Amino acid sequence: MELAAVQVWAGSWKKFAVGQRLLTYSKDDMREFEGLALAEFLQARTGLFLRQNGPDMLASLTMRGTSAGHNAVFWNGLPINSPSLGQTDFSVLPTGGFEEVEVHFGGGAALFGTDAIGGSLHLKTQPKFDQGHQARANSLVGSFGRWNWGAEYAFSNQRIATRSKAYRTSAQNDFHFRDLSKPGTPIVNQPHAQVKQWGFLQDFAWKVRGNQLIGSAFWWNETDRQIPPIMGSNTQDVQQDKSLRWAMDYTRFWANTSLHVKTGWVRDDQTFNIATRNLTDQLLGSADVDWSLASKLFFKSGIRHTHVIGKLSTYMARENRTEVYHASRYQPSERFSLSINLRQLLYDGTWAPFAPSLGFEWAFGKTETQGLTGLGSVSRAFKVPTLNDRFWIPGGNPDILPEESWSGEFGLAHRFSKNKTTLSQTFTRFRMSVDNWIIWLPKGNIWSPENIRAVQNDGFEYHAHFEQILTRDWKFELSGNYAWTRALQTAAATENDPGLGKQLPYTPVHKLQGLASISKGNLRIFANQQWVSERFVTTDNLSTVAPYYLLDLGLQSQWHWGPLAGQAGFQINNLLDTEYQIMRLRAMPGRNYQFNLSIAL
Repeated sequence: MELAAVQVWAGSWKKFAVGQRLLTYSKDDMREFEGLALAEFLQARTGLFLRQNGPDMLASLTMRGTSAGHNAVFWNGLPINSPSLGQTDFSVLPTGGFEEVEVHFGGGAALFGTDAIGGSLHLKTQPKFDQGHQARANSLVGSFGRWNWGAEYAFSNQRIATRSKAYRTSAQNDFHFRDLSKPGTPIVNQPHAQVKQWGFLQDFAWKVRGNQLIGSAFWWNETDRQIPPIMGSNTQDVQQDKSLRWAMDYTRFWANTSLHVKTGWVRDDQTFNIATRNLTDQLLGSADVDWSLASKLFFKSGIRHTHVIGKLSTYMARENRTEVYHASRYQPSERFSLSINLRQLLYDGTWAPFAPSLGFEWAFGKTETQGLTGLGSVSRAFKVPTLNDRFWIPGGNPDILPEESWSGEFGLAHRFSKNKTTLSQTFTRFRMSVDNWIIWLPKGNIWSPENIRAVQNDGFEYHAHFEQILTRDWKFELSGNYAWTRALQTAAATENDPGLGKQLPYTPVHKLQGLASISKGNLRIFANQQWVSERFVTTDNLSTVAPYYLLDLGLQSQWHWGPLAGQAGFQINNLLDTEYQIMRLRAMPGRNYQFNLSIAL
């Protein structure tokens, strides 16, 4: 096996995700967002919807109408969702810190474990061998006091690969907006919204022998934020988030078998208004074996143990999670694949729901110029209750049950290629039922979590990419995503619950995103647009946030000068100066500008 091409940090799970939708974004795809949070890229370019409280503020992801805690997030194979909150804040993840981002749609508990009900995201910093010395610096300057810089150095030969990167971002976020809470809705400046972030990443990989590989990855990230008040309020909250992630991997290869051992540490340290500190640690160890038989049968079996330590403002807790898993894929021909995946997790003596999945892919109608692939899957997923759900004082419920879901999807992938024209498109229809959904309800003078809500999710997703070579130098590209999502509450949380049968709050029924570009040589002009339908604010669907449309324009240029190579870009965001909110009474910026520059040696 050629080690330069293998996964250093995480096992090869993609070959077992048969019949499920997957989108992969490279560093080049994310280049224009290198100095921004990952939330900005996901919101603008992927068709996903994030509930953003403002620029650089709390941003939580919803996939296929599920909640923010129903999406698993991994960094180099380590689960990084907060064990106390059960989710990830995408506003503190720097886009420039990742070489690749993979978005996996639908129930994935059989492959990834807890939280993967709506989907999962996989963030990677994969090193490369035999690249020699490389150095790179980048900077982004934008409206409202935004400035980002980053510097990295990498070296690799046939046996060793290392990369170091440091970055820093600051922004005032003092944009103008119309204050709807004041008489006459005057134009005011956003107050108390300054952000500072800095971090460091270190990757290392070593080919010990011809069939052995050791990798280590380290990431420190720190963010200091002023939390802007909602319209009509004058709060002066501040928040500091510090996170440490470290992973070490050992992989050994034989002819048809590989062994992968991983250990890791994830620490989240959050301080709110100086006095309230919440600290969690996750210590992880895993081992799995990947093997094949007769070039038609592929298997992966493994075990993972996680020790969780929580030192929160109102309680202290420890938790042990042990899970075993097995994945299998049968591929009798190039045209057909079938996968069966299984996982069982035990946390502190409680069995999580058993999580199986079944998927298939069948290629048919293949000609010299085009092909069709039918794909489908059915899966069960779950979410272990958070530490806060069980141990928060007062109100935690130690008897709370895991959330669980059944989901199914069917899709059709089409690819056309002839002469200088290519088109790829995917249609996906999904349906999901989530039970034991945890919500916090008042009990006298305190709030406590209960397994009350049941939700029915169904929808349709479409993704397309079109490319036309116009002449030897000119190329036109068009890509887009559309999602229709219905997420209805099907069980009453309280007597006479007004939310019964209604769309979940802040879950848009429609989202449309499109990117068009034309390029000549090293010059590229692009336009990106997104439209989001109205969102309901409350469960009774009586109050809404208006739909909005955003248009961005940009110009990129690549250049070479002796040993130097670089990119320069200019972008106008929200060209039409749209007044909009994503979350009610949370201001968003109007027209703004950014300039980015990178130089590589």
